[in-house]
Amino acid sequence: MIKAEKLDRGDKVAVVSLSWGGAGDEKFRDRYEIGKKRVEELFGLNVIEMPNSLKGSEYLDKHPEARAEDLMNAFKNKEIKAIFSNIGGDDTLRLLPFIDFDVIKNNPKIFMGYSDTTVNHFMCYKAGLTSFYGPSILAEFAENVEMHDYTINTIEKTLFSSKPVGEIKASKHWTSEWLPWEKKENSKIKRKLNKEKRGYEILQGKGKVKGKLIGGCIEVLDWLRGTILWPEINDWEDKILFLETSEDQPSPDYIRWYLRALNALGIFEKINGVIIGKPRDEKYYEEYKDQYLKVIRDEAQRDDLPIMYNLNFGHTSPMFILPYGVEAEIDCDNKTFKINEAGVKKI
Repeated sequence: MIKAEKLDRGDKVAVVSLSWGGAGDEKFRDRYEIGKKRVEELFGLNVIEMPNSLKGSEYLDKHPEARAEDLMNAFKNKEIKAIFSNIGGDDTLRLLPFIDFDVIKNNPKIFMGYSDTTVNHFMCYKAGLTSFYGPSILAEFAENVEMHDYTINTIEKTLFSSKPVGEIKASKHWTSEWLPWEKKENSKIKRKLNKEKRGYEILQGKGKVKGKLIGGCIEVLDWLRGTILWPEINDWEDKILFLETSEDQPSPDYIRWYLRALNALGIFEKINGVIIGKPRDEKYYEEYKDQYLKVIRDEAQRDDLPIMYNLNFGHTSPMFILPYGVEAEIDCDNKTFKINEAGVKKI
C-alpha cells in the first residue's frame, strides 16, 4: 500500500461532499462553518472548499459526477495534502463510473471520512492507497461546544506523526445523543457523556494476532459486494476486519444475514481477526454479540478467530482513526488493540 505524506501545520486540506450535500444547505451551513473553523484553528490547516462541495443536497443528489469531479481534482491538486469528507450519506456508490483509479494512485494524499465514505475508502484501496476511517467535518470536527480530546489526540497521532500509532485505549466516556443539527442553538449544548462501563471485550480468541486493516460500515460494505471495488478473496488473507453499524441501527437479523454473506464468500476462512465498533447508543449491544458468535463461531466453525468488541470507531463519539492496509494487533489476553505502523510517511 502507498502511504501519503504526514500533515504539518500550514498544509492545505480539501473538503468534499461525496454523498449527502447537507454542508451546503442553509440550515446546516452554520454547523459546517464550525467544523471548518476547528480544522483551521485547532490543527493549523488551510481549508480548500472544492467547487461543488457546498452546492447543497438537492444539486449534489442530481449530480454525482460533480461530486466525483471534486474528488478527482482534489487528488490532482499538488498543493493539497489531505482530503476530508464533510459527511456521509447513502449514495456514494453512484460516483463509481466517474472515478479514475490512476489519479488516486499517482497522487497519494490523506483521505478521511467514515460511514458511506466506506465506498471511497475502497476506491483508494483498489488504487493501492492507505486511507483513514475517521472523523468528518459536520459530525466530529463540528462537535457541539468543543471537540472531544480523544478525537483530537487520534487525529494528531495518526495524521500528523510518522511514528507508529501504537496502542489505542478505550475512551473513558462515550455519547450517541442526537441533538438536531438544524437547530443552531444546539451547537452550544454539550451532548451528554456516558461513562464507559465495559471497555474492550473479547468475544473469543486467545493470544495475539496481527493483520492489515480492512473494513468499514456494515450496511455500506453490503452494497459493495459484486462491484469492481470488492477485493478478490486472496486479498482478505491474514487481514484484521473492522466492522461497525450506522445510525440506522440495523436489526440483529440484518447483522446475521450480512455475516452469512461474508462466510459464503470465504472471508472468515482467510482473516486473522475481527474488531467491532461500539453500536450506536449501545442499542442491540448484547444481541449483536450473539449474532457474531452464531455465524463466526458456530456456522463458520472459526472458534479460534479473535473477535474484539466495543471499540471507539465509526458511529460513536469520541472516535479513533483506522488506517487501511496498515498492520494492527489484537491481544486477547490483555484486551488491548494497537496499530503497529504509521499510516503516513515523512518526506
